[in-house]
Amino acid sequence: MEESIGLWQHKAKLIVNGDEQAKLNFRSISSVKHHLTVMFYKTFLKIPVLCCIVHLVAGGALAGPSSGADDPARAVRAQALKGTMGTYGSAPRLANGRIDTPLLVEQLVDLHANTYSFCIDSSTNDWDDLQLFLPLARQHGIRVWGSILPPSVLQPRNPSSYGEPFRLDYDRWAVEFAKLGLRETNLVGWSIDDFTYNLKTVYTPPHLKRILEAARAINPRLAFVPCCYYKRIDAAFVKDYQPLLDGILFPYRHESGGANLTDAGLVEAEVKKIKEMTGADFPIVIDVYATAHSRLGKSTPEYVRQVMTTGKDCADGVLIYCHQDPKLNPEKYQIVKELFGAWSPKD
Repeated sequence: MEESIGLWQHKAKLIVNGDEQAKLNFRSISSVKHHLTVMFYKTFLKIPVLCCIVHLVAGGALAGPSSGADDPARAVRAQALKGTMGTYGSAPRLANGRIDTPLLVEQLVDLHANTYSFCIDSSTNDWDDLQLFLPLARQHGIRVWGSILPPSVLQPRNPSSYGEPFRLDYDRWAVEFAKLGLRETNLVGWSIDDFTYNLKTVYTPPHLKRILEAARAINPRLAFVPCCYYKRIDAAFVKDYQPLLDGILFPYRHESGGANLTDAGLVEAEVKKIKEMTGADFPIVIDVYATAHSRLGKSTPEYVRQVMTTGKDCADGVLIYCHQDPKLNPEKYQIVKELFGAWSPKD
C-alpha cells in the first residue's frame, strides 16, 4: 500500500514539473467537482483539473480500495458515472460477426452520446473488439463501460456461447477490465447485467468485496455500476452492497405499480425511493427500455421519450437499452439523438 501511495505521489510531482509521460498516465482523472465531457478529453490537464489531481494524489486518494463514503477515490469513480448519456449493447456487426467499430463510433457521435456500455456477449471476438473500439471512442470523448453477463443469463445457454475469454470467472473479468482501463483511459467503468438476480449464488458480499478489492488495487478509478432492479433494491441490499458499489444502473419498468413498459409515470417516484435509501449523491443511472423485454413486450417511441426526459431530471444519467439501429428503429433513434443533443454541453 505504501509503495502504491509513493508511486502516485511521484507521478503527481512529474505532472507538476511538466513530464509528458506522467500527464499521459493521469489524463483520465477528472475533477471531482465537474462532469467529464467531450471538451474535458480535448483539454486534459488544464489548471483546475491539474489542481484536483495533485490534491487527490497528495492526499492518498488513489492509494487503494475503500468503500467509505468519505473516500476520495470513490468520489472520482462516481463522478465518471454522473452525466451519463449513452446506449448499451446491440452494436452493428460486420458480415463475419465482428463488431463494426467505426460505424458504432459514428452512430454514437451522431447521437451525441458520451457513454457506451460495451456488452461482451456470445461472440468469441467481443473482447478483442472492445480493445479496438476504445481508442476510436476516446478520440470523440466517449466514455466506455465494459459489460458482462451473469450466470442466470449464461448458464441456460450452450457453454460454447459464453462470453470469451473469461466466461464465468468474474474475478478474472474484474482484474482484466482494471488492467485494460490503465491502458485505455476512457474505460471508466464495468457492469454486470441482471446483477440482483444472482446475489445468493454468485455475488455474495464477501465474494464481491474480494473481486472489487483486486480490481481497485490495480485501477482505483474504475467504477463498478451493476444492473439492479427496483424490487431487489431494499434496505438489506443497500446495507450489504452499497458500500461496494460506485453506482446503480436502474432499469425502469414501473415495478412499484405493476411491471410494464407502457407507463412512465413512476420514474421520478422510484428514483426518489432508491435515493432515499442510498443518499442523494450516490449515482443512479436510469436504464430506458427502447428494445423489447422478453416478458413485458415492446415500448413505444413516446414512452422512450417520456422515460428519458423524466429520468434526466431525477437521475444522474440516462442509458438506452439497447443501442438503436437508425435503419431498423429510426423513430426511437431520432428521439435519442434529439434529447441527447439538447442535453449536451454546447461549445
